[in-house]
Amino acid sequence: MALALSLGRRGQGRTWPNPAVGCVIVKDGHIVGRGWTADGGRPHAETRALAQAGPKSQGATAYVTLEPCSHFGKTPPCAQALIDAGITHVVAALEDRDPRVSGAGFATLRAAGVQVTTGVLSHEAAQDHAGFFLTQTEGRPWVSLKLATSFDGRIATAGGDSQWITGPQSRRVVHAMRARCDAVLVGGGTARDDDPSLTVRGMGITQEPVRIIATRKLEVPLDSTLAKTAQEVPVWLCHGVGVRQERLEAWHTIGAETIQCDVANGKINLKDLLSQIAQRGITRVFCEGGGSFAASLLQDDLVDELIGFGAGVVIGAEGRPAIGALGIDVLRNAPRFALYETQAVDGDVLHIWRRRDAV
Repeated sequence: MALALSLGRRGQGRTWPNPAVGCVIVKDGHIVGRGWTADGGRPHAETRALAQAGPKSQGATAYVTLEPCSHFGKTPPCAQALIDAGITHVVAALEDRDPRVSGAGFATLRAAGVQVTTGVLSHEAAQDHAGFFLTQTEGRPWVSLKLATSFDGRIATAGGDSQWITGPQSRRVVHAMRARCDAVLVGGGTARDDDPSLTVRGMGITQEPVRIIATRKLEVPLDSTLAKTAQEVPVWLCHGVGVRQERLEAWHTIGAETIQCDVANGKINLKDLLSQIAQRGITRVFCEGGGSFAASLLQDDLVDELIGFGAGVVIGAEGRPAIGALGIDVLRNAPRFALYETQAVDGDVLHIWRRRDAV
């Protein structure tokens, strides 16, 4: 199962709207097939592993990181494919939370006489599939908020100089993290001020995350890097009501997608934004700024994971804070997360914090 989980992670960021599943087929103590969900979500992991195993699937055991599907979608159900291939034992980490599948895949297997074992490395699998599960249970994707800061929690000097607070190895790790998410999300201020590309570089991937910008008035310049590359890497612009039609049409002409979202207190309603992109299949979002946008996510209780890269540089109180004002007067009202991981990254420190119920 540990191998199946590692295989499934190879697809993270590229299988949406489907979960990134891994499958290993074992017969007589030997691995005869392995697979993971392909880019775009098909073929499924089980189908690829069965194809590799061929006739050796007869009488074998399949280890799968999620309950095999039992419904006819764009492909036949994997539960039936396992039965037809002669698999006699299925070991699954978790029951699926998609209402079309939940429990039905296991029931199909058992009805055909296949032995089913569940709960193996379920905690690890639940973390891997957390984004997909959230789309099924809460109608929104998993949200990771990444911050690269000085020792004293600043993201730039007072004049806006921020390149580079952290070192090249930390930036490389960030690109690897982007690659495992379906989308990269920033606020309109970051898109205007920093002119980012928000692409994955140096990882050799063929499918880039969707670049999503929360911009109430659709004020991202049409000569920006995002605009110039919109036909090469997807750009979704989440805006409020009342945007000029000619501006919408200009972005459509260069290949971007625009999504009208609700507005609350003069800002994009982030709950509505996340709901709408989940409806379009996004399961994992990597948020990269800016400070006021990060504060809005935290205020709305929409952050599942905090990812911090801390550098041994001190900027001072006049520097720009990593997170904008939260309006917290009493410490007990401050958002709290549980420590998940720490490690040294060259000369920086990576620390990851998650919701306490997700650790």
